[in-house]
Amino acid sequence: MVDSHTGAGSLDPADWEEFRTLGKRIIDDMADYLSGIRDRPVWQPVPDSVRASLGTGLPLTGTPLEEVYEEFRATVLPYPRGNIHPRFWGWVNGSGVPAAAYADLLASVINCTLGSGGNAAMMVEQQVLDWLKQAMRWPATGSGLLTSGASMGHIVALATAREAGSATADIRARGALGAGHQYTVYGSSETHHSMEKAVELLGIGSDHFRQIPVDADFRIDVDALRTAVRQDRAAGLRPLCLVGNAGTVNTGAVDPLEDLLAVAREEDLWFHVDGAFGAFAQLLPDGRTLLAGMAEADSLVFDLHKWLYMPFDASCLLVRAPGALENAFSSSADYISSTAQGPASYPVAFSDRGIEQSRPFRALKVWFALKAHGIDTFAETIAGNIDQIGYLTKLADGSDRLEVVSRSALNIVCFRYVWPDATPDALNRVNQAILSRLQVTGLAMPSHTVIDGRFVLRVANNNHRSTRADFDFLVEQVHAIGDELLASST
Repeated sequence: MVDSHTGAGSLDPADWEEFRTLGKRIIDDMADYLSGIRDRPVWQPVPDSVRASLGTGLPLTGTPLEEVYEEFRATVLPYPRGNIHPRFWGWVNGSGVPAAAYADLLASVINCTLGSGGNAAMMVEQQVLDWLKQAMRWPATGSGLLTSGASMGHIVALATAREAGSATADIRARGALGAGHQYTVYGSSETHHSMEKAVELLGIGSDHFRQIPVDADFRIDVDALRTAVRQDRAAGLRPLCLVGNAGTVNTGAVDPLEDLLAVAREEDLWFHVDGAFGAFAQLLPDGRTLLAGMAEADSLVFDLHKWLYMPFDASCLLVRAPGALENAFSSSADYISSTAQGPASYPVAFSDRGIEQSRPFRALKVWFALKAHGIDTFAETIAGNIDQIGYLTKLADGSDRLEVVSRSALNIVCFRYVWPDATPDALNRVNQAILSRLQVTGLAMPSHTVIDGRFVLRVANNNHRSTRADFDFLVEQVHAIGDELLASST
């Protein structure tokens, strides 16, 4: 048996000076890495030799920390996803604020878990939640929770809605079937797939998630929604929750949130808004007009690691009714009960607001970044992203070889390369090849989607490092690759 007090086999460094020296070098290397990010490819494939090295077995004995770091530099650092690069615009991945990276290091050093307890980390999360309520114009009396992402936020919100909608039945003890309820949930056909996961996990079932048709602008058809709710009530089902999209992930479409709010109030539905990235448009005057009705919802989810540029992971769920989260999730276990004084006396227990008991100190990076930059700077950057997408849309509109397939008032545009007399299959094939060339060569990283059978390049810009010149470059490359592919096929 190892006696940790002797230092033999200790998990702390044997030499703190060596540890300090390596730490300084790591910080210097990472600063160089970030400052030179534009000079590297957006993405590159992982070589077979590196794949093999990352598939070896469990280490039985230790390796000097400096050697482990060197292995990281050789096998991990050169082959990231790419979302910190200025020309990454795929899948709505955030770009990462450098100041927040320091906070992640500090959070790991102090290693607090934020389930409950009276310590400064808990108070930082509460302060961050209060700041986010202000940013979203949410009532100060509302409640909230930081989560890993919008997917977890949807699960927590829907469970809270189910508890709030079961005043005459003990759902937590008996379950929905035991209480005699078959709930239904409503959202547009463009609603993110994580909502379908949520209804499945909560036992509502994907068959009872009503995917309402959308209009030509990919916004929910309100009349079709009303009809679906009425039909479900007539069939003896229990309509529970209506989901509105503050920016769909596919096209950036924003549902008519005020109209949905009215339907929810008329039909006694919980109104939940998925604002995973689009909610942060609330920081802008035009955005507040576009998102009118969002701040009146019963719950709202938004990802700080998307359009607030935080490192993964950091997301937020806000709930209007105080105590609603605790009603759905609080525990009476003696070993986590509060005391009158001491570290267990803090009045807030975040573990009583969601699923996780052990919770990382996500709030510190948000606290650091907001303190360092101020919310106005983030608002300016978000406005810049929207302006850049408007610029890209104009470039595509002005090209005889590009076609805009969907556009939005937010930060997403979908377009494709076209030519006269092209067949649908040929257009899809060539645009798939264009995307593959862009991605595999590391030139740029849009993603893709399929809209009405058309394969399109999808640019989702929540990148604080992008400039207009990056979008000039993208259009030039799409033209050049498309022209080359077309020439080689004739």
